Amino acid sequence: MYDMYWLILFVILIVIEILTMGLTTIWFAGGALAAFVTGVFGAPLVVQIIVFFLVSFVLLFLTRPIAMRYLNQNRTRTNVESLIGKTAIVTADISNIKSEGSVNVNGLEWSARSVDEDTIIPKDMLVVIREISGVKLIVEEKREDNE
Repeated sequence: MYDMYWLILFVILIVIEILTMGLTTIWFAGGALAAFVTGVFGAPLVVQIIVFFLVSFVLLFLTRPIAMRYLNQNRTRTNVESLIGKTAIVTADISNIKSEGSVNVNGLEWSARSVDEDTIIPKDMLVVIREISGVKLIVEEKREDNE
C-alpha cells in the first residue's frame, strides 16, 4: 500500500539530485528505493521506515566521503583560494600596528598584514601568502625554508 509512496519519493529525490548535482538527495533516494522493495515484499510500514533511514544513513556516511574525494579531484579553487602559498612583492611597508601595508600578486594590489603582529615588512620584500582574512592577505617574509 505504501510502496507507491516510496517510489514517488524515490523519483522526486532523483529529479532533485539531477537538477542540483550536489550529492545531497541521492543517498535518501537509495533509502527510498530500499523501502520500496521492502514494501513490495509485504513488510509493515514501520519496517519500511526503518529500512529507509538505515539505508539512507549507511549510504550517506559510508559512500559520501569516497564520492566527494573522487568528485573533488578536479575542483578548481577560487581566485582567492589560489593565492595561498603564492609569492607576492610588498608595495607599501606592512605594519600590523599601524594597520598599513600592501602587496602585489598576479598584477593586483592587495591590502596585507603580517602573520607576526610585531614584524614590519619593508617595501620591495618578497612575501608568501599564508591565509586570507576578509579582503586582506596575511603574509610572511619569504625565506628558503618557508616556500
